[in-house]
Amino acid sequence: MSEETKMKLDRRRLIKAGAAAGVAIPAAGLLAACSSGGDSGAAEGGTPAADSPLYGSNDTNMQGKTIDFAYSRVAGWPPSAAPFTQWADFQALAKEKYGYTVNDITFIEAGFGELFQKVSPTLASGSQDYNLLIVDSQWLGALSEPGWIVKADDVFAANPELDIEPFSSLVTNTYQVYPDGSGIRWGFPQMPDTQGVFLRKDLLENADEQAAFKAKTGKDLPTTYEQLENLEYSDLVEMIDFFHRPDKGLYGTAIMYSKEYDFFSCAYYPFAYSTGGKIWDPTTSDVYGILNSDVNAKAMDEFVGLMKYQPADAASFGIGSILDIFNTGKAFSAWQWLAVGAFMGGADAVVKPDMVISMPLPKWNGQLIGAMGGQPWVINAYNDDDHMRVAIDVLKWWYSKDTQDKFIKENGGLPWSKEGAANPEYLGVAHYVKPFLYMLTEGRSQDFWHLPEYAEMLAVQQEAFNGVATGTVKTSKEALEYAAAKQQQILFNAGRTQTPPPDNVDSLTL
Repeated sequence: MSEETKMKLDRRRLIKAGAAAGVAIPAAGLLAACSSGGDSGAAEGGTPAADSPLYGSNDTNMQGKTIDFAYSRVAGWPPSAAPFTQWADFQALAKEKYGYTVNDITFIEAGFGELFQKVSPTLASGSQDYNLLIVDSQWLGALSEPGWIVKADDVFAANPELDIEPFSSLVTNTYQVYPDGSGIRWGFPQMPDTQGVFLRKDLLENADEQAAFKAKTGKDLPTTYEQLENLEYSDLVEMIDFFHRPDKGLYGTAIMYSKEYDFFSCAYYPFAYSTGGKIWDPTTSDVYGILNSDVNAKAMDEFVGLMKYQPADAASFGIGSILDIFNTGKAFSAWQWLAVGAFMGGADAVVKPDMVISMPLPKWNGQLIGAMGGQPWVINAYNDDDHMRVAIDVLKWWYSKDTQDKFIKENGGLPWSKEGAANPEYLGVAHYVKPFLYMLTEGRSQDFWHLPEYAEMLAVQQEAFNGVATGTVKTSKEALEYAAAKQQQILFNAGRTQTPPPDNVDSLTL
């Protein structure tokens, strides 16, 4: 191990220890170690020094250089692939504006559940194998506390144009801030995401179906976004029940119940949030007595109860399964992330794009709180000067209007800035843009824990929750009791809460 790497690792341990003890590490100390090529630190007051690579490239400091560049992305998640798809545009910009050559971008990719395990060892070793990383929002604590990533606030101080006004505070709170409520920003929004429901527009507009539904319910089938925007949950279930015809190969709906990563949890959360349930207290980091509530148990019973309108293997459904069942014409509706909207229906699928309409999640007696999805960019703190400059250049390019135009209009991206959300060109791109922004409005969605212990906490509850769907756990209350006790133990052992878990926690099993 080189002396340089040893110094970086020592610094990382210092930052981690300081964070755990509530000690503030000066910004200058962090920035000075972001680069191995000289002083790139912050001047007094947090403003980067004049020669800091956090300003990115200029017309002289990168002239004639050739750079390799790598990033991490989520496998099978099209928005994560967009930077690679559009990379030729950045290569041209780097050459024309800054005078350097950047080679074809390389990447590491893995599914949501495996990507952190792939990138974290490289960061822990002080490596710059990946100069920019697309990560899940829940990883911000695990990445920032050890000092592995650059504080976004320091980048904004050098580049105010990157400090983009979001459409709502949900963007900042989900993809940028850690610890929650601190206002300290680490991430740069790459692809924010909210939840909705996709419906077969062709079935809703079918005259025979309309007549039959009217005769059965006395109601009209909604056919426009305006009619769907404020749909009540009970009305949606009524439509799901009407179109549920398994004997004809058509199921009423499709929802994610898989224990993979956070699939079950994120699909279930709106049922709990919207009926008054909470999953933890972020001010005390307590879970027990909150997650395992009667309200949450009732919500899970309702959520799992919708399996009667789905195929027998619904307990294993993830994103790919939902796409498959919907696009092959086997489901009238699908509850899904709206960032998948460009792929719900396709030219080569049974369900064509013009046969699909989308809506926000339904309301539960007028109340609605969905789960947040999506990913931020983060910058590797171990980049040398050249790669740090290129990382900043990439972000400036990514957030430019031309790049965002291509991302949103051609590659399935979604507008999340205040300016982008007001752009009529973006609003008219696809049917899923309006429900996305509806769910991104203040108070209509929320993220869950960003703590370094997120992986342990998630694994515990995914196993328990999915057990209700598979029948290996008898009741929702039992699953919630187990998850709450185990999560309380995790957070207590980590020093996040002063409240110990229940005395019987070690004897609890599934």
